Amino acid sequence: MKKVIKTSAVFALTVSMSSCATLFGGRVTDYQKTRPAAGEPQREIRVGALVADVLLFWPSLAVDFATGAIYKPQQKTATK
Repeated sequence: MKKVIKTSAVFALTVSMSSCATLFGGRVTDYQKTRPAAGEPQREIRVGALVADVLLFWPSLAVDFATGAIYKPQQKTATK
């Protein structure tokens, strides 16, 4: 019974930490976490992380979308 519990715990941890954008995307900003209001432009998705999630373990997409890590950070605009 202990072996089943350990295996289940390792599997659950692996599943929850296997999302590419969450692991390798860096710190998630407020811009990535906040949904755009009506009329505002939509956030862009990190295509590389999306493809990696789909190819490696597609349920990890839920983690990336839930944390906002799948979205690109806001680009800083240069002011003159």
